[in-house]
Amino acid sequence: MMIFNVISKVLPPSLRRWLKEKRRGLSLRPPLGWVRFGSLRRLKPVSRSFGFDRGIPVDRYYIERFLAARAGDIRGRVLEIADNAYTKRFGGSHVSRSDVLHAGEGNPQATINSDLTDEDLPFADTFDCIICTQTLQFIYNKQAAIKNLYRLLKPGGTLLATLPGISQISRYDMERWGDYWRFTTLSVRRLCEEHFSPDDIEVQAHGNVLASLAFLEGLAAGELKKQELDYNDPDYQLLITLRATKPKAKD
Repeated sequence: MMIFNVISKVLPPSLRRWLKEKRRGLSLRPPLGWVRFGSLRRLKPVSRSFGFDRGIPVDRYYIERFLAARAGDIRGRVLEIADNAYTKRFGGSHVSRSDVLHAGEGNPQATINSDLTDEDLPFADTFDCIICTQTLQFIYNKQAAIKNLYRLLKPGGTLLATLPGISQISRYDMERWGDYWRFTTLSVRRLCEEHFSPDDIEVQAHGNVLASLAFLEGLAAGELKKQELDYNDPDYQLLITLRATKPKAKD
């Protein structure tokens, strides 16, 4: 004890505080100046393509885990935005018909060429499931989009959506139709409660500070450990997942 007290007197104040916290078993924070940024001390990200050029992006890890857990909802007639890769991957033989919605021409996979905010969008009460991943941030009138997603579902149908919480700008989308929004669990819930019943909405956040930093740098999910990806910190909402069900028709 005496030796510790003598040594501590010659140490900088920040280091003395750190030693006291360590002795008391408190949460340890590195003293000022001890943090080492290493390869991340840079003004430009490791990758500007969200990590696609390095493997599976960090947000896709959470998206695919969510869809795998909800694969039972992906059945019957399914609508997906832009392409039907997730419909085929997670729905498989349970899908009787796969449709793809895309705004404008030029997408050979599209079976419905329309804007998700179009008031005259047809196919009301048509789909057993709608997969809408990483789309609503690119739609300025997000309320109209949610209204149409609700309207397109069959009674008893399910919307599976993902939305960014912490993310860099998508330059590709920004220069074409815009990149407008980032979300929290609270904003997603309140947005959906304008149409869905609160009891039929499941909203969850995914991510933590390490996963968020890795994603912003453009690192791939494979560059983090599974336990690092799976640790959830509600104050660092990298990705929001939404499952919302339209009420069944009354007999």
